[in-house]
Amino acid sequence: MASPWTIGIIGGSGLYAIAGLEEQQWISIESPWGEPSDAVLCGRIGDVRVRFLPRHGRGHPISPSELNSRANIDALKRAGCTDILAISAVGSLREEIAPGHFALVDQFIDRTMGRPSSFYGSGFVTHVSMADPVCPRLSQMAAEALTAAQGTIATGATYLAMEGPQFSTRAESRMYREWGADVIGMTAMPEAKLAREAELPYALVGMVTDYDCWREGDEVDVAQVVAQMQENGELARDMVLRFIKALPAEREPSPIDFALDDAVITAPDEHDEELIAKLDAVSGRLFG
Repeated sequence: MASPWTIGIIGGSGLYAIAGLEEQQWISIESPWGEPSDAVLCGRIGDVRVRFLPRHGRGHPISPSELNSRANIDALKRAGCTDILAISAVGSLREEIAPGHFALVDQFIDRTMGRPSSFYGSGFVTHVSMADPVCPRLSQMAAEALTAAQGTIATGATYLAMEGPQFSTRAESRMYREWGADVIGMTAMPEAKLAREAELPYALVGMVTDYDCWREGDEVDVAQVVAQMQENGELARDMVLRFIKALPAEREPSPIDFALDDAVITAPDEHDEELIAKLDAVSGRLFG
């Protein structure tokens, strides 16, 4: 009997494969929002359907600033996902969150610029709540899986999303610490916003690769980041496998499944039919 869960895994830098995935098949999914980063690797672990999307594409050809996050989230929704667990390399803004550790994110500060950050616009104006931007149920299960995999984790982390592709200046890095950010990365926004707009519960596990540049004498370089990603990647794959195997047999409804119920403000007679046609996957529940 198939599980009610279909888990979407968005693999960031350092996570390009899923351990234990059976009946693997790469499937290209067309999206009205453009080209996703890659085909979606479909399979199962036990009775749980799994859909894996490499965020930057296989071989990492896509820059953070050029990711088509709308197409990525739309493709995962079209692939039947009920929930998304995202993995992302991050820098640490706190001494106690050391390289090699993992951070469970629960808040974001969005400093990205010029990235399309919503599925909605004129003709179907929608305002979803982002007060609590991640799913606490998924985050808790990810924390338990990381603990079982013997990872060192920080919970309740605030993620500063920067534009990139350059790393921070020292002044920026120190300012972000003053703002209360704990980790920094380039990819989780607008990804988390779009997942909420698509009514997909979302959790983010940050793999800490470096201390950014706020510490005197520290500087981020790609060789350091890649080496730490490779070390973190094995534990991350173990965590994902444990996370999926530990899912409850039943999937209780999440409030995020209904995030659009009170979010649409445009009157029905003012709906833009062309836009609504593009929303057939992310907002299909509203249109029957």
